[in-house]
Amino acid sequence: MRRLSARGAVEPFHAMDVLREQNALVQAGHDVLSLAVGQPSHSAPKGVLDMAATALRDAKLGYTDALGRMETRRAISRHYGDRYGVEVPAERIAVTTGSSAGFSLAFLAVTDPGDRVAITAPGYPAYRNIIKALSLEPVEIQTDSAESHMLTVEALEAAHRERPINVLLIASPANPTGAVTDRDHMAAMMDFCRNEGIAFISDEIYHGLRYTGDDRTALSHSDDVIVINSFSKYYCMTGWRIGWMVLPEDMVRPVERLSQSLYISAPDLSQIAAPAAFGCGEELEAIKDGYRANRALLLERLPSMGITFAAPPDGAFYAWCDVSAHTNDSMEFARRMLQEIHVAAAPGLDFDPVNAERFMRFSYAGSTDTIARSLDRMEAWLKG
Repeated sequence: MRRLSARGAVEPFHAMDVLREQNALVQAGHDVLSLAVGQPSHSAPKGVLDMAATALRDAKLGYTDALGRMETRRAISRHYGDRYGVEVPAERIAVTTGSSAGFSLAFLAVTDPGDRVAITAPGYPAYRNIIKALSLEPVEIQTDSAESHMLTVEALEAAHRERPINVLLIASPANPTGAVTDRDHMAAMMDFCRNEGIAFISDEIYHGLRYTGDDRTALSHSDDVIVINSFSKYYCMTGWRIGWMVLPEDMVRPVERLSQSLYISAPDLSQIAAPAAFGCGEELEAIKDGYRANRALLLERLPSMGITFAAPPDGAFYAWCDVSAHTNDSMEFARRMLQEIHVAAAPGLDFDPVNAERFMRFSYAGSTDTIARSLDRMEAWLKG
């Protein structure tokens, strides 16, 4: 009888259950407002769309080198110089099928089965599931509001001394908290990892979406780190499946070999069009201004409903909120909110299995009208 691999027995993405119910309500004709989706509501910038249209008409699209088109890698290299003042040779850049492929490639390149990968809790659930699917062990280190949900060196060291860690993955800005790890904390963690022989992966896919200061790439402190980024979030290109990695020199060839067999290459059309996004700053900053307005609405109105911020929403487009004044079961609360007032939000179970019942994630990536109407419905519902 056929056997199923334990690799497939990862936890489902519970927010997708909410999304399925949301879609059913929409199909039934209901006006559903979503604070659940972690993607921009805007299309890709005009420059990207124009470049893609030209490529569809004129280019012969096909496979590219596994590491990506050299002109795309050079454009990303220039971006590091322009945005961060950091020199990154194009030869150390790998273009990937979204950031998701980057995580898989990074883990495969620096681990063996059974190795331990440290991530923060709360955190993005796909980290945990990719780690488990690759026969690795996730080590979830709890963060708390007293440290603005930043991982500290002390917490990392305690976990490492208890049982050695092989890899650390840090996201800043983070999903679901929106928390930003400040440069001193980040530098201290990179130094600790270097001294202990721990591979350091910096998830920078929400760079560009910070509201309280400027982004700083981990590459500003060290070349011996793996940086993963994407055109999905700030550049509004989730469906284009195009991201990149910046690699230490000795990792380039291993990642190339893995990419050749696992993915062949990132989509050629996306590789041609994506670099145009770097020249669309005015359009993208206008979109970001919309997120900033949405964030201000949440900051103003949620506390008056008894919903408090568990982390400062300094980046990305998420608010991680404590709803324990209203419920001890955030999954049931999310379902009731969707069914009774047709407002969707993500329950905490996906992001923090330990404290899930107290928390929810509200995305403010949609239109300001959607955010305002959602808050109106929630306020009337909670006060009624």
